[in-house]
Amino acid sequence: MSKNVLLGVSGSIAAYKAAELASTLIKRGHCVKVIMTENAAKFVTPLTFQTITGNEVSVDGFAPVEHFDVQHISLVKWADLAVIAPATANVIAKIACGIADDLLTTFMLAFPREKRRFIAPAMNTGMYENAAVQDNLKLLEKRGFEIMEPREARLACGDTGKGAMMKTADILKRIEASAL
Repeated sequence: MSKNVLLGVSGSIAAYKAAELASTLIKRGHCVKVIMTENAAKFVTPLTFQTITGNEVSVDGFAPVEHFDVQHISLVKWADLAVIAPATANVIAKIACGIADDLLTTFMLAFPREKRRFIAPAMNTGMYENAAVQDNLKLLEKRGFEIMEPREARLACGDTGKGAMMKTADILKRIEASAL
């Protein structure tokens, strides 16, 4: 069954893996729209996701548009589910605290609990294991978010430990098993 999937991409080196996730979702017949943070756009360009999904990619909620649209609300109404992959410690903290200072966090604040919400953390092991990050993840889980635990691997910084984003095939399985 085809679904409308909102893919949130935050500023992690794992952002390139989100392109693979978007591509696989499209190949499986789902419609995908992407919201990127400004930092994510430094790792992978919006054009990459636009080409893969065939949809405009949103980065700036205040960018000029041809027709008026309260973008974060129209995207909330459009999406059947939302997945943030990769989710940085910063984005996780903002969502947990209800901070809506960019399009992605504003969208997530407006996205209803009745719809599936997935978070796939990706960060350095020290950051992931930090008590603040763990508390934020527990709070989000308590609020109905489905946390996709990172895996242990060699990280971009050269360390080996838990913090690598869940493999895209496993993220897809989790999404499809629970929501699609």
